[in-house]
This record gives sequence, C-alpha cells and structure tokens, in this order.
Amino acid sequence: MAVQIMTPKEVTEKIIQKEDLFIFDVRNEDAFHDWKIEGENFQYLNIPYFELLDGVEPILDKLPSDKDILVVCAKEGSSVFVAEMLSEKGLEVAYLKGGMKAWSEYLHPVKVGDLSDGGEVYQFVRIGKGCLSYAVLSNGEAAIIDATRMTDVFLDFATEKKVVIKHVLDTHLHADHISGGRKIAAETGATYWLPPKDAEEVVFSFEPLLEGNNITIGKTTIDIQPIYSPGHTIGSTSFIVDGKYLLTGDILFIDSIGRPDLAGKAEDWVADLRNTLYNRYRELSADLVVLPAHFMIVEELNANGTVAEKLSVLLEKNHGLNIEDEQEFRAIVSENLPPQPNAYQEIRQTNMGKINPSEEEQREMEIGPNRCAVR
Repeated sequence: MAVQIMTPKEVTEKIIQKEDLFIFDVRNEDAFHDWKIEGENFQYLNIPYFELLDGVEPILDKLPSDKDILVVCAKEGSSVFVAEMLSEKGLEVAYLKGGMKAWSEYLHPVKVGDLSDGGEVYQFVRIGKGCLSYAVLSNGEAAIIDATRMTDVFLDFATEKKVVIKHVLDTHLHADHISGGRKIAAETGATYWLPPKDAEEVVFSFEPLLEGNNITIGKTTIDIQPIYSPGHTIGSTSFIVDGKYLLTGDILFIDSIGRPDLAGKAEDWVADLRNTLYNRYRELSADLVVLPAHFMIVEELNANGTVAEKLSVLLEKNHGLNIEDEQEFRAIVSENLPPQPNAYQEIRQTNMGKINPSEEEQREMEIGPNRCAVR
C-alpha cells in the first residue's frame, strides 16, 4: 500500500472544514507538547521516532482504522520512514510534506471582503505560527501589511491579481517573526512604512507611520488611516482601511489581547495598552471589522478560514476588554505571562537590520508557537 503525501495546504483545509484527522507525531515529547498542529477534530499520538527504530508492531493497536492518519516530524525524513513501516503493515497513512518546518512557513490566502470601490482585502493565514498578514487591493495597486519573510507568496499573489505593490507597512517592530516588509519594498520599489517610535534603532531608511498621514491605494480614495495604538510596543499602530476594517496588529486579537513585555517594558507599557483598548478603540465605530495580526487558537477561525470579528462583538465578549479594575488588568497582563517567543531578541535585531542571519538561521529562529498574546 503506497504511502500518501499530505501538504500543509491540505492539512489547513482539513482544519477549516473541521474534518477528522489522526496525527501521529514522532518528534520528541518536549517539541510535541510545546507546539503541534492544532485542529478542532484532530486526535494525537506522540511517540518519539527513536522508540520506533525496532518496528511499529507494539503501537499498531494505538492507531485508528477509521480515520486518516498523518505522520509528522520536524523536517519530513523520520515521518517518511515511520509511514513506510506502517504502510507495510497494511495501514493507509500519509506524511506531512516538509514536516513542521514547512508547516511553520505555510501561508493560506483567503478573501476577507470588498472595498467601496470594488477593491478587495485578503488575509494570509500562517496557520502553523498564528501570524496574519494582509493585502489591500484597489484599481491595480496593492498595500501589503505585516508581511512574513516568505516574500515570494506576496509577490506571486500580486502577479496573480495583476496589481503593483505600492506600499508595505508593519504595524510595529515584530518580535515573534521576521518581517518581509523591507525585502518586498526593495524588490518592488514600494514605500516601506514603520512606526517611528519602534524604529529608533533601525539601520535602514523608511517612511514614518503617523496619524494624519493617510496612505491612498489605487486611483480612487481607498485610505489606510494610521491610528497610534501603543501597548504591545511603544510604536504600535493600527490601521482603518476604507472606514470598514480595523487592523489591530498585536494589540487586540479575537480571543485575547497583546502582551506588553517583549521589549522588557511591561510595567511601562501596561498603561498604554489599557488606554488603547479601553479608550482609543472605544472612540472608533463599533461596526469596524477587527483584523488582527495573530490568532491564538484554531477556534478563532471563521467558517471561511478568516480570522475577523466586529469590534462591537469583541467589546462585549473579549475578556481582555472587560476588566473594570485597573489593578486587576495590570496584574493579568504583566504577571504569569506565557513564555516569550523563541529567539525574540535576535528577531528584533533582524527586523532592525542590525543582523542578517541566513535563511536556515531565520527558520530556526521562528520555530515554535505564537506567543504574542495574553489570554
């Protein structure tokens, strides 16, 4: 029986469709417990590869006969070996192409909605990392927001949609993943925008994202309106697009809020975070559709694969927006925080342009789950 290959795209579609999948993860236990493929209807078995070198007979009774089985490892090689042994025992199995490294890098583009001039907004869901990037398209032009380092995805998308990338924006200086913004701008001639308060140590040129400095896409009046919204970083900036969408960066998520400690400034930035969430955002239209830069859990995905919700709903249901006592809020967002992202200091240095790690080094720096939220 031939071993099948399952791509990250196919696994993502199973997640969105809430299909069943049995994942046999052969990485070490600590790697599995730290970060795994998440799906609402997924089941798991974790047995390290080295325990299977003498054969798979002892574990066959732990595998289902009525579900698709996907064997997963870090880079693919071990999962191929295990999948072949299971296939020889008569099981229908597949392995994840590229392993968890490929899972970490896959971007799933999905349309969020339309703009008033017939343009469109697309969300790129980095399903294995919890990152969300965006493309705003209007009259043959595009803006890319919070791009990941997998820049070919955005360039190929622009070619497919027959648009020219004119602007590239980062809502803040990222600490959990390496930005592709500067590289996209260099390859396309687009203008690269950064919040100046986050960019005091960067070693390259950029245009400052400031309130009142609206950015126009296309030949009409589709505006990206910067809204200064500090708290995750001192320069964090949100965007209102076409008066309809609120891109919140790492400040507000669907089921959580941003953490204020990734530059070592938790105590200083808690007040900024609360002011943004409890004052600044409440001044905006509650009909705005919130588009965050991250999601925490797969339950945040909508039926169409997007991560989006009206601000009015979040103001009512997101616990982080409903903590009346300021001291309680301060304690929640500054104490007992989750572990910080892997290599976050090196990632910040890379995004400042101070270091230039190789492609493989960048992959290693980013391995692991999203850790930018307080939930």
